[in-house]
Amino acid sequence: MRSVAVLGLIILLAAPAAAEPAADFYKGKTVTMLVGGSAGGGYDSWARAIGRFLGRHIPGTPGVVVRNMPGAGGTTALNHLYFAAEKDGTVIALVPNNTPLEPLFGTAEARYDATRLGWLGTPSIEVAVVLLWHDVPVDSVADLKARETTMGSSGALSQQAFYARLLNETLGTRLKLINGYQGQNDVFLAMERGEVEGFPNLFMSSLAATRPQWLPQHLAKIVLQYGPERLQELPDVPFAPDLVSDPDDRLLMQAALAPMALGRPLVMPPGVPPERLAAMRQAVADCFADAEFVAASAKSGLLVNAPLTGEQLQAVIAHAYATPPRVVERLRRINNP
Repeated sequence: MRSVAVLGLIILLAAPAAAEPAADFYKGKTVTMLVGGSAGGGYDSWARAIGRFLGRHIPGTPGVVVRNMPGAGGTTALNHLYFAAEKDGTVIALVPNNTPLEPLFGTAEARYDATRLGWLGTPSIEVAVVLLWHDVPVDSVADLKARETTMGSSGALSQQAFYARLLNETLGTRLKLINGYQGQNDVFLAMERGEVEGFPNLFMSSLAATRPQWLPQHLAKIVLQYGPERLQELPDVPFAPDLVSDPDDRLLMQAALAPMALGRPLVMPPGVPPERLAAMRQAVADCFADAEFVAASAKSGLLVNAPLTGEQLQAVIAHAYATPPRVVERLRRINNP
């Protein structure tokens, strides 16, 4: 009998411990949310808005603190999350929407495998427009193809420059980049002064927050929109993906526009216990459905539109990384001219 008891004890000790319930794990702990951007920026604003509400939806109601980790357009934060951050579920990050796809775009500094990260969700998606000053004699995509139009940009490797080159490559537009502006507001001022004629990659949410009077007062106009879906408020503005007929051009545009479908993505490191990843995904979804969070965000100019789940973000990223090599080569050439 004694040998049987000893054998049973050995088997019990050798068996894996039962997974700790997420509520027990998180109770009394603090979750750190890294932000791949500087204090006061758009991503920082989103992180702090989410941080005020997320803890109440995580089992065990832990505290949530925000820590800025700017650098390399979010790549510094995501490299840290992937290689150095704790993998126990106490560290998450909110990163720019281009960051998950930087390895695909050929950015050498991006050393992570985005398909292995635990994507949690986004409160919004983004749709971009080509915005022109009101007196520019361009009113259609055909005009953009026929006439060289000057576009303000922060630099040759900026997001604005990338999408201008993408539109030129796939649609045959003639957007001419004028680089060197510090940021979006500087380009807007340059448009008012007549230094440039437009901005090639403006999110509608940003226009509403920074220049809400421009469209109602007919100071600016939109001639093209592009992103994961057409904006309902712009039914008469052409949608770039609908204008592409070549199959490889379609694949190129799909991969290039994938970041906009990621919106403001929240993410966990690889290797987090599955039950904690699932709990955090549910907490994020519940936070984005929280009427108090939605109202508080809107009051701050942050629009919660079409939230996506972590599983949906994971699918978008996996689909992008399945882009054929010949198309990836073109994508990287456009990204790194």
